[in-house]
Amino acid sequence: MTFELAKIRAAELRELLSRNARLYYEEDAPEISDRDYDLLLRELQELERGYPALVTADSPTHRVGGAAKAGFVKVRHARPMMSLDNALSRAELASFYAKLELSLGANVPVVCEPKIDGLAVSLRYEDGVFVQGATRGDGTVGEDVTANLKTIQTLPLVLAEKIPGVLEVRGEVCMDKKGFALLNAAREEAGEPLFANPRNAAAGSLRQLDPKVTASRKLKLYLYQVVDPEKFGIAAQSAMLGWLARAGLPVQGADARCTSIEEIESYLDAWAQARFDHPIDTDGVVVKLDAIALREELGATAKAPRWAIAYKFPPEQKYTRVKDVLVSVGRTGTMTPTAILEPVHLSGTVVQRASLHNQDEIDRKDVRVGDTVWVHKAGEIIPEVMRVEFGERTGEEVPFKIPPLCPVCGAEAVRLPSEVAIRCPNRSCPAQLNEEILHFVSRACMDINGIGEKLVAQLTSLGIVK
Repeated sequence: MTFELAKIRAAELRELLSRNARLYYEEDAPEISDRDYDLLLRELQELERGYPALVTADSPTHRVGGAAKAGFVKVRHARPMMSLDNALSRAELASFYAKLELSLGANVPVVCEPKIDGLAVSLRYEDGVFVQGATRGDGTVGEDVTANLKTIQTLPLVLAEKIPGVLEVRGEVCMDKKGFALLNAAREEAGEPLFANPRNAAAGSLRQLDPKVTASRKLKLYLYQVVDPEKFGIAAQSAMLGWLARAGLPVQGADARCTSIEEIESYLDAWAQARFDHPIDTDGVVVKLDAIALREELGATAKAPRWAIAYKFPPEQKYTRVKDVLVSVGRTGTMTPTAILEPVHLSGTVVQRASLHNQDEIDRKDVRVGDTVWVHKAGEIIPEVMRVEFGERTGEEVPFKIPPLCPVCGAEAVRLPSEVAIRCPNRSCPAQLNEEILHFVSRACMDINGIGEKLVAQLTSLGIVK
């Protein structure tokens, strides 16, 4: 590539990356996957490496996170909150470990931890009492989200052991897979935009100006770093995690100390499958130099330390065929299309159905009955049609439109100008009644055990419950 072509492509990449970083970090509404973003960033890094004259002061390769959101008090971090470089393959991870050994000697101890796909936060305690919490923001300035963090049940307002002076700890706020599925189901039922993944659901929930909204989202918190650990007598990452747990702070508890690339590979192999059963979404493994004193020798780049790396699992996607599309009616009348698929094994389970969300989504992806499609699990839990394999079309595929009449009661469907949802307006629709009762008896409401879909259908069909 000539310098002029590289210059044009670098400008395109900067614009693409800046836009998608804003959508991801500031608006919590990404349009591309993490992996696609990483590949674009990697391409820009390679161009800047080959043509140093292309490097600009505001290049996305030098930025961490996004700007603090308007409406929040700004917090300047005592020490920068850096991001991590990514390893997109096992070979890149092996190269990282080889560099550690070249600098520090053979069999360098490292700690492997499941990578939490959440929102990075920093917590400040004074004499054992929680006084302030902030998001990472751009790494230097974040948002004060103290009131919202206090709604997270696992965050201790007072530490189990009184630690004198100032203690700053860092970790991730996230949403577990079950909570993510319930939240998106409720948003879909209400005709609201869905969150793309648990990370964006957690970020959107924590960065609310009303703490009551945050409280309703049932967020989780896991910590993995003590700022200035030496003053607390902590000399290693492995010891740090135990120290955090003894202080009463929540940790994942799934870490492992490894002393060779073979042990690291074994940990990756185990988590490549275990992550599907993990309650929270983990999209990779973080590998950190265990000895804290040695980290200073390796230093850092403008945005990431040289003593740690994040290995990203390749996203699991499978292709299958759409056999049919069925429409269900929810509690508020929302008519939701679901693709009926030829069974495919995906992320630890057999998938036979996948949400198509609404008519706009069907039209945007141009999904037709008979199409070969790629599916994945949003947040490793909700099967979703990603895209159509247009090259597989035979011409016999049938476009799908949500019917103009409710498939259950026959009422004429309506769509309000401000909504994407198409609804059945009949409040006496049996489907709506059944869903209302199921919601009423659910754990989140009256918590009545032993009542499921079949029993509710019997009660309403017989007229016992109206």
